[in-house]
Amino acid sequence: MTYVQGFVIPAHQDNREAFRDMAAKAAPVFGDYGAERIVETWGDDIPDGKQTDMKRAVQARPDEQIAYSWVFWPDKAACDSAAQKMMTDERMKPDGTPVPFDMERMIYAGFDTIMDTGDGGAFGYVDGMVAPVPTAAKDDYLAHARMAANLFRKAGATRLVENWGVDVPDGKVTDFKRAVDAKPDETVVFSWIEWPDKQTRDAGMARIMEDPVMRDTPMPFDGKRMIFGGFVPVLDTDA
Repeated sequence: MTYVQGFVIPAHQDNREAFRDMAAKAAPVFGDYGAERIVETWGDDIPDGKQTDMKRAVQARPDEQIAYSWVFWPDKAACDSAAQKMMTDERMKPDGTPVPFDMERMIYAGFDTIMDTGDGGAFGYVDGMVAPVPTAAKDDYLAHARMAANLFRKAGATRLVENWGVDVPDGKVTDFKRAVDAKPDETVVFSWIEWPDKQTRDAGMARIMEDPVMRDTPMPFDGKRMIFGGFVPVLDTDA
């Protein structure tokens, strides 16, 4: 089963290129230890929520932007083994260049991929989402995701990926559970939708919002606590 490391990161709005450069430098090291693909995206349309949102998830400041990132691994064992080895790799040691984001407020976790509609090729825009799902409702959630995926594909999306939390650590300042006010009997899900470009995404989202099937089908989780946003890719090791 494919394993995904997911990240939500607060970075100063002027540090987009520095963030990309740091990620580009680290990517070959991850690849040497088995990572199959690394994608870094930069916030473009991050709405404020009433209860939770991407900004509050990482305690973002007014001059910060949100980065949404993921790393594909063959499985959890490969990821865990790589993490141990990279800690002693000279290429990962600090070189004096300031880290372009606050690591204490970064949230990260490991997820099993439970749905992937397949590689849709190059993409120019991403909708990223994190949601709290009742653990006992995993099958219901997957069924709902498959239904929604068909509608999104018809609306222009090229790929949808759903990932179920299996290694979601507690953080000192922030973490994925707090990001969505997850309850003890809930699991955090990390998901994204790939689009060719923002124009297609905007038109597709408008179409989805008007679709009676999507509108009338109950969600098997608390949508009020789901956090989401629109992002522009800044690094894709498969591009």
